[in-house]
Amino acid sequence: MRRFLTHLLALALLGFGTAAFAQTDLQNDKKDARQDRRDLRKDQKDINQDKRDLRKDRADRNQDQRDINRDRRDLNKDRRDLRHDEKDCKAGDKADCKDIGKDKRDINNDKRDLSKDRADRNKDQRDINRDRRDLHKDRKDARNDRKDLRKDRRDIHKDKQGK
Repeated sequence: MRRFLTHLLALALLGFGTAAFAQTDLQNDKKDARQDRRDLRKDQKDINQDKRDLRKDRADRNQDQRDINRDRRDLNKDRRDLRHDEKDCKAGDKADCKDIGKDKRDINNDKRDLSKDRADRNKDQRDINRDRRDLHKDRKDARNDRKDLRKDRRDIHKDKQGK
């Protein structure tokens, strides 16, 4: 009789132990699922922020390209004016001789503006590339969080079924 009661008590303890373990496993799976949902929301916010940054950087780059085109047109116009003034100065028009210095200053200013706009455009392009890489990483993180969430839901279902 004593042996029977000892075995019965051991079986009861083992049953309670596995039930308690299953309960903590279920709680851990639910906790993991909550954390994965939180991570997924954060990743989605990061994705949206990166998309906004990308749109802004592309608009900046396009504006800088328009500025470059405008500066090229101004530079060509100033060079054309300089050629005409030099030609007229050789022909004997003294007023055009005075404009030559102004045209050379305009050309130098346009060259300076052109180089600054090119540097801005290149900086914006680097920002675009960096934001594209960030966007790719965030999408990859979100994809992995979705996979983890799916696995956690499957584990919760298995734990509830007792398998």
